[in-house]
Amino acid sequence: MTLAFVVPGLDEATSEKAIAILQNRLSQEQEAALVLKHAHWNVTGPNFIAVHEMLDPEVESVLAQADETAERIATLGGTPDGRADAIVRNRTWKPFDVDGRAGTEEYLKALIEYYDAFIADDRKAVAELDELDFVSSNIIQDHVQQLEKFQWFMRSHLA
Repeated sequence: MTLAFVVPGLDEATSEKAIAILQNRLSQEQEAALVLKHAHWNVTGPNFIAVHEMLDPEVESVLAQADETAERIATLGGTPDGRADAIVRNRTWKPFDVDGRAGTEEYLKALIEYYDAFIADDRKAVAELDELDFVSSNIIQDHVQQLEKFQWFMRSHLA
């Protein structure tokens, strides 16, 4: 990886490690936005409208997280990769497994499981970034807080 520059206080090796972690997070954030839109379009059943409308703000939130992560990569001198093949190449998580139309309960249960892995991966990234770059770590910490809140909404909807 060739960096355009490094931010003051970080060396090139540290920046490269932080960028690699952030790129993985960017890929999962982008995929999560697609997964949420997929659920938004295909959810069915008596609670359709509630879940359908609940998903839109989360899509916007996750897209904003991806943008923030990409901008941090660029700030560190890297080149964020937002292409579809980067999502597949960087995938270290289990893909979302609901295909097509399904009821609200099935979609919410699957999204909760997807978010379990998403949040765990973000928390792991926070721990790794704490050792490298506290600014990047703080950004991902903020993302975790938002993801956990939305997961609470989904769990509460099923309760």
